[in-house]
Amino acid sequence: MIPEKLPFRVAVIGGGPAGLMAAEVLSRGGAQVDLHDAMPSVGRKFLLAGKGGMNLTHSEAPAPFLSRYGGRQAEIDPLLATFGPEALRAWVHGLGIETFVGSSGRVFPTDMKAAPLLRAWLHRLRGSGVNFHVRQRWLGWSDQGALRFVGPEGETARSFDAVVLALGGGSWARLGSNGAWVPLLQARGIDVAELKPSNCGFDVAWSAHFRERFAGQPLKSVTLTFGEFQRQGEFVVSEHGIEGSLIYAASAAIRDAIEANGSAQIYLDLAPGKSLERVIAEVAYPRGSRSLSSHLQSRVGITGVKAGLLREVLSKGEHADPQRLAATIKALPLTLNAPRPIDEAISSAGGVRFEAMDANLMLNALPGVFCAGEMLDWEAPTGGYLLTACFASGFVAGKGALAWLREQ
Repeated sequence: MIPEKLPFRVAVIGGGPAGLMAAEVLSRGGAQVDLHDAMPSVGRKFLLAGKGGMNLTHSEAPAPFLSRYGGRQAEIDPLLATFGPEALRAWVHGLGIETFVGSSGRVFPTDMKAAPLLRAWLHRLRGSGVNFHVRQRWLGWSDQGALRFVGPEGETARSFDAVVLALGGGSWARLGSNGAWVPLLQARGIDVAELKPSNCGFDVAWSAHFRERFAGQPLKSVTLTFGEFQRQGEFVVSEHGIEGSLIYAASAAIRDAIEANGSAQIYLDLAPGKSLERVIAEVAYPRGSRSLSSHLQSRVGITGVKAGLLREVLSKGEHADPQRLAATIKALPLTLNAPRPIDEAISSAGGVRFEAMDANLMLNALPGVFCAGEMLDWEAPTGGYLLTACFASGFVAGKGALAWLREQ
């Protein structure tokens, strides 16, 4: 049922999860909502993120869940308290989409797809009266305070009673998240932290031989250690360096270390589950006429890209030293020189600082303007944490805008 309409017009700019959630909260509250997006259709990054399985949220307990937001836990906590993982799952079920918890604790739609969820959501939003305006790129404000847009038919200026900005971060520009909003807000005195790549890969100075032989190959069953971070998983060797889930999990700390020191060194255990003493014994075991590569494959399970990495960091003489070879198998040093460009990253860090907003995500310097989603200054690893905070911030911004309008 469409609630009785209030005499308020609200613009939502950005058609990702945060913007769509803000639009839903506003329309349910009776506001007249116009949602604008620069792309030909909304939810494009949401759809692409769901291609390998739509990871909506995570089922872990509140404390470890909140810890995934690092230095912004205090700011994300009230957002999740308002609309957290359980509320998100209930909301998805309300769209007629069932969910399940995978073996990793991640939460997915039963069919693993994003498109049916988005279709059901857009149908409900249109039914509640949300008006969609696509191919409308936001240009900021006019001298009279109206919102400026440019589309296929040229530039227009429209006035609204409140605005929710949900413009995304700086990754995946082809899907609309290009960070073009940063100078528009900075020109209004809004404090915006520099956008940086998050959940990203890193450059490694591979030899030409290694790059040609192993680029694109997965490195499975390894343990990555960087400072206090230690986790087993897998990643992929790329033409430029390394990328993939295990790398993304440590990417924030690695990126910050590179920024501070110029490079960062990680360590890879190529034989997790085997102690150093056992690996030394296996490597030193007489190999007879067998080649070293055959010996390592049969005794330690080192083959393919793992063997290539050993050749990349060890000289021929070091290969012949069982102690040195075994130590490198258990802690192979790899120097990372730079994060990959932000447009290649899964997400971005930086954005509008929470200190520039009130508890309802309204900009202190621009009353009636609210911000939500990845354009805020927070980051999280993959695993459902990114989407959950985007949904939650959109929900809070929508509620905040309704409360502010009713007070005017």
